[in-house]
Amino acid sequence: MSRVLTALITIIISLFPLFGQRQREEVTGLNSTIYNSMSEIPALRPMDNKIDSFMRRWEIQGASLAIMRGDSLVYAKGYGWADREKGERMQPGNIMRMASVSKLITAIGIMTLHERMQLSLETPVFGPFGILNEYDKYIRDDNYYLITVEDLLRHSAGFTQRGGDPMFSTRDVMRRYGLITPPDSDMLTRCLVSSPLAYEPGTWHEYSNFGYLLLSMIIEKVSGMSYEDYIQKNVLNKAGCYDFHIGGIYYEDRFPGEVRYYGTRDDRPIPEYNGSGQLVPRWYGGNNITALSGAGAWVGSTIELMRLVASVDGRLGVKDILTPFSVFQMTQYIDEDSYGLGWIDTSEDGVWTRTGTLSGTSALIKYYPDGECWIMITNTSTWKGPRFTRETAGLFTKLRSRFSPDLPRKNLFRIR
Repeated sequence: MSRVLTALITIIISLFPLFGQRQREEVTGLNSTIYNSMSEIPALRPMDNKIDSFMRRWEIQGASLAIMRGDSLVYAKGYGWADREKGERMQPGNIMRMASVSKLITAIGIMTLHERMQLSLETPVFGPFGILNEYDKYIRDDNYYLITVEDLLRHSAGFTQRGGDPMFSTRDVMRRYGLITPPDSDMLTRCLVSSPLAYEPGTWHEYSNFGYLLLSMIIEKVSGMSYEDYIQKNVLNKAGCYDFHIGGIYYEDRFPGEVRYYGTRDDRPIPEYNGSGQLVPRWYGGNNITALSGAGAWVGSTIELMRLVASVDGRLGVKDILTPFSVFQMTQYIDEDSYGLGWIDTSEDGVWTRTGTLSGTSALIKYYPDGECWIMITNTSTWKGPRFTRETAGLFTKLRSRFSPDLPRKNLFRIR
């Protein structure tokens, strides 16, 4: 073997560790590379002061804000405490429960299966040709056979919360159906489909967490993978997001980098979700967070969530993981009563909105037609509950009006 060839082989072998290092950096992702110090901008200190004032007014312990313009992450900052008891300040890379923002992730997962022609939006959910037809034997109302995948996505399948949301009333479900332990998704579906629908599918819209649990089960049935594994491999990782997880129930279940959650000053302990008789904080044991699955269980950071949004917005800065037509289907405006696919609202003026609220968490995504996107997630309940997102949306409007011209022209997505 010639000296030249030997030297060339030696050089190539010596590069292997660098290749491995690059791969580890990619898997590590954004959360370990972006810090508050990168968004310490003198011109935007008045904006930070307004956010601090907003948090004091609503007694919010911690919040994370990310701002994107034209698929470039231009601002990312944590405010307040990630874990006050441990003295840990909030950073952009801290991960938090995002509640119903999880529905956007689930809808993206459904669209990937749709693009692969593994299902259609018109595919029936139940019935002889339905995806979940193993539950047909429990159905007593023929209207179930009219439900399509799109009905579940648009909250028009016929489910109602008038008697309470079954995803947030586990103890009541256990009593009603004589269950000794909390139901898993299979048992819950068996129980709930035995009840009649509130209206004929496709004729009305009523928000349904259970509908998105069914979509999670559809992803599992069609893909042959667990819901979490499918989404991580085929949605999140492809978008450059590596630190999303299906969340746990208790403080002890938190992931590395996950925040502590807080309630309002007047919150009192409530009975544990599983009927144990124990009293627990509403945000740590009041509900079975994990069982929400694709309806509300994901935890992640604002910056990785922004990266996901950039991957499904139809703009050229970040490569999309969906086709332009799928992006159009998800975001098209139909009428003021119709939900988007995963987005809670896609308005006539081109604003896309996704909200999420759990005890201890509030999340909001606002994507504007000028290409700016603002995301904020907090780790604290307020007495306004789901209505708090309106306060956050109002804050975004004021901050955009005053500070958008001062946002830096940089791209934190390219830090790595």
